[in-house]
Amino acid sequence: MAISDLHVAYSENRKIVEDLRPESDGDWLIIAGDVGEFAADIEWALTVLKERFATVVWTPGNHELWTPKDDPVRLRGEERYRYLVGMCRRIGVLTPEDPYAVWTGHGGPVTIAPLFVLYDYSFRPPGTTKEEALAWAHEAGVVCTDEFMLHPDPYPSRDAWCRVRLRETVRHLGARDPAIPTVLVNHFPLVREPTDILRYPQFAQWCGTVETADWHLRYNAATVIYGHLHIPRTTWHDGVRFEEVSLGYPRERHMYGLDGMASLRHVFPDLAPA
Repeated sequence: MAISDLHVAYSENRKIVEDLRPESDGDWLIIAGDVGEFAADIEWALTVLKERFATVVWTPGNHELWTPKDDPVRLRGEERYRYLVGMCRRIGVLTPEDPYAVWTGHGGPVTIAPLFVLYDYSFRPPGTTKEEALAWAHEAGVVCTDEFMLHPDPYPSRDAWCRVRLRETVRHLGARDPAIPTVLVNHFPLVREPTDILRYPQFAQWCGTVETADWHLRYNAATVIYGHLHIPRTTWHDGVRFEEVSLGYPRERHMYGLDGMASLRHVFPDLAPA
């Protein structure tokens, strides 16, 4: 099963997490980022869910990588990410830094591959530079909070950090058993098309990188799991199913009449219990 964008700083979302339950003792849970912003909130949610699900797999979203001014954990950038990886290992949650686990239940065997790939501002209008795209966003008043709270230390920029993560992730994916299909899990969409329906197209530049556009084919994906957009839906790209599994903010669910408890999605819905 999979979910993302828990945003447990919201009391309504925290209650939903408290009520999430597996359907069987053997269920695994994929969490595709944005559990929360504060280290203590992230640890609370992952601990609760690890106590219930047989295996929990996490990959970071942009919110986990923020350094909020009121968080006692003052680490930034790479150091903050490594701190969260260490937290997950204490709890028993799998991360992008761990050997990929193989699911052998319904739909398997598949390699569950949590990816930590950032964005590089390449989801921008054709023919424009990063600087021009950022200026367009500032003029429209649509600027991601990452620009102020997601620090790329020790790298000079978020896109430079993205390039490092791309290299490390390609290396890790290359070490898997190529005979087994994958479930690719990333906070940001691996292809650009899901961002085409954003209300504010300026925001797309903070939503991924064109460098991952063929990964669902290159790495034999059975399913791709992502979040970030807060637009839960199923799309198909080159015959591969992409699942956006966000819980999102309460105001969004209320606006669209969505049931928060229904945000826990089956990775292989055609094989889910009736």
